[in-house]
Amino acid sequence: MNYPQIPKSWNIESKPHKFCPGCGHGIALKALGMVIDELGIQDKTVFGVDIGCSLLAWDFFNVDTIQTHHGRTTPVITGIKRANPELITIAYMGDGGGYAIGSQHLVNAAARNEKITVILINNTNYGMTGGQMAPTTLPGQKTETTPYGRDVGETGYPTLGPEMVAAIAREGAYVARGTVANLRQLKGFIKKAIENQMAGNGFSFVEVLSGCPTNWRTNAKETWDFIENTMTQYFKVGELKVPGKGE
Repeated sequence: MNYPQIPKSWNIESKPHKFCPGCGHGIALKALGMVIDELGIQDKTVFGVDIGCSLLAWDFFNVDTIQTHHGRTTPVITGIKRANPELITIAYMGDGGGYAIGSQHLVNAAARNEKITVILINNTNYGMTGGQMAPTTLPGQKTETTPYGRDVGETGYPTLGPEMVAAIAREGAYVARGTVANLRQLKGFIKKAIENQMAGNGFSFVEVLSGCPTNWRTNAKETWDFIENTMTQYFKVGELKVPGKGE
C-alpha cells in the first residue's frame, strides 16, 4: 500500500506541541508549516522565536531556528536577512514581544521596509506569565492585573498593530490580520507574506487572532465565541496593505 509522503518540514520525531490545550499557537504554526512545505523553502528558512509562549515552537519544525531575548526577534531576524539575503527569515512572537518591549523594533523594521516576515500572535494577554494585561487586552477585559476590567482611561486602548504597520510601511509591504478560526484564510495570508519576502518587495506582517483558554478561564465554546465574535469587533480581519494595490 502506498501511504502519503510526510512533508519534509514536519519534525516526525517530535512529540505533540507543548502549548496548553485549546491554545491557538498550534493552529497558527500548522498554517506556517503547510506554507513552508508548499513553497519548498525548508532548506533556506530561518525561524526566529521570541520569549513567551512563542518560544515553545523552538523545536516545532525541522528548519534552522533561533531563540532570541524578549522583544528582540525582529532585529535578530533582520540581521540574519541582511547578512544573507537569500534566506527566508521569519520572526514569530506574541503581542507583548511585538507591541510592548519589542514595539520599537517592529516600528523601525516596518519604516525601513526590511525584507522579512513577522508573524505575531494576539491572544489579548501575557500568556506564559499568568495572564496579565497586554497591549491587546480589550476594553473591560479582566486579567490578572485588571481584575475589574481594562480601564482605557488609565491604560489606553488596545494596540491596533496591523493598522499601525500599514500606516508606517512603504509600498511593497504586505500587512494582514488573520484568525485561527479561519485556517484556510490564515494560511493564505501567511503564504502571501512569505511570497512577498521571496519577491524582494518589502516588509511582511501578519497578526493572528488566537485563543488562550487557560488564562481566559473559558471552555471550548466560550473560547471560540470570544475569538470569532468579540475579538473581531475590535480587531478587524483582512488584508490592510497589498503590494500593487495602492494601499
